[in-house]
Amino acid sequence: MTLPLSSFPIGGPLLGWRLDRDIHAPGWDSGEGAWRVGGRWNSPGVRAVYCSFDAATALIEVAVHKGFETIDLVPHVLSCVEILEPASIFTVEPSGLPDPDWLVSGIPEAAQQKFGDELLARHKFVAIPSAVSRNSWNLLFVADNAKGAYRLRSQEPYVLDKRLKRPR
Repeated sequence: MTLPLSSFPIGGPLLGWRLDRDIHAPGWDSGEGAWRVGGRWNSPGVRAVYCSFDAATALIEVAVHKGFETIDLVPHVLSCVEILEPASIFTVEPSGLPDPDWLVSGIPEAAQQKFGDELLARHKFVAIPSAVSRNSWNLLFVADNAKGAYRLRSQEPYVLDKRLKRPR
């Protein structure tokens, strides 16, 4: 499994996607939520920004925590970020993880978060497989570490396809 960077057009932009509550959209790259509670690949106190390489994975990553109904009922914004320095992305292959179970859903371990903290401290961007969608990839960064290597391309209100809501 390798990051599908080669599937993007040569010379074309490399994009990342993120879905946030509309009230948090202005600070989409603050890493505030990850800083407060930690995440799969960061300890509390690290301002990790979690994105995906496609908008569908960004939706699934949020839905696994909030559910589709919440995404439908509470306004959300889809942000698109352009990676200006694709060569600065460090790719974590599944075989390079100390514990393959880290890609299985569940509560992250402290060692897993420490592993991510170290990666985020050493690299502007980290590409890592999604635990929610095994053939998809996420992009992580700390805004201060990646300053000037990315830019916000767009933000737009996200409207959930009504077929994704559970029937009552």
